Amino acid sequence: MLRSIKQLYEEKLRASDGDIGHVKDFYFDDQKWVIRYVVVDTGKWQLDRLVLISPHAFDSLDQNRGFPLVNLTRQQIENSPPIESHKPVSRQYEEEYYRYYGWPSYWMGGGIWGMNTFPVVGPPPYPLPSETADERDSAGKGDDSHLRSASAVTGYHLRTSEETIGHVTDFMMDNKSWAICHLVVETGTWFSGKEIVISPSHIHRISYEDSMVFVNLTKEAILQAPEFHLPTRGGTGGQATGEAPD
Repeated sequence: MLRSIKQLYEEKLRASDGDIGHVKDFYFDDQKWVIRYVVVDTGKWQLDRLVLISPHAFDSLDQNRGFPLVNLTRQQIENSPPIESHKPVSRQYEEEYYRYYGWPSYWMGGGIWGMNTFPVVGPPPYPLPSETADERDSAGKGDDSHLRSASAVTGYHLRTSEETIGHVTDFMMDNKSWAICHLVVETGTWFSGKEIVISPSHIHRISYEDSMVFVNLTKEAILQAPEFHLPTRGGTGGQATGEAPD
């Protein structure tokens, strides 16, 4: 079942022992196309500090509800490694973060969650496991962990080999694996102003300098794509239809 990221912004989050803030953003992996972190604004509780919550801390997202309970305590979140909101999230930071919580590293293995298809659900194991020196050296090669802000990419223009055809308005993700299955794109008025969905498999590259998403689809394929209608909260379905053909 698919969930709209746009519908989850501002959702309030609660730990096992109290409120922790609301959803401000999502960080996604632009190589594996999966949500890696929920960015939480802690508000007055932590003097508006931003914290990252991994999908490891959640059960699957039900179509008819907001976020499930975070399987962490407020103290665990309060003592988690702080992020610098004006800087990209580095692999060095992620290593520290994952060691703190004791979750398996997603970058150690071939799947979207390392050795797993889905993020491990449940409280972190204690005592916290430690990585070997070889694992740390392998994971630490390069600081770019390919994490991007979903909020920042929303609004990026979409361009075929011929011309710009619209802009990104939303992301549809799987409620169990947190994989991004579709980008929702609003086409320009010249293309009838409809919304369509495009699979990440059609994305050739993203230019963050030019705020542009380049796709390997033709203008004709975009024009022929059926219109996409976002399921309403609490409604049935949740499957994205209307994907642009090859």
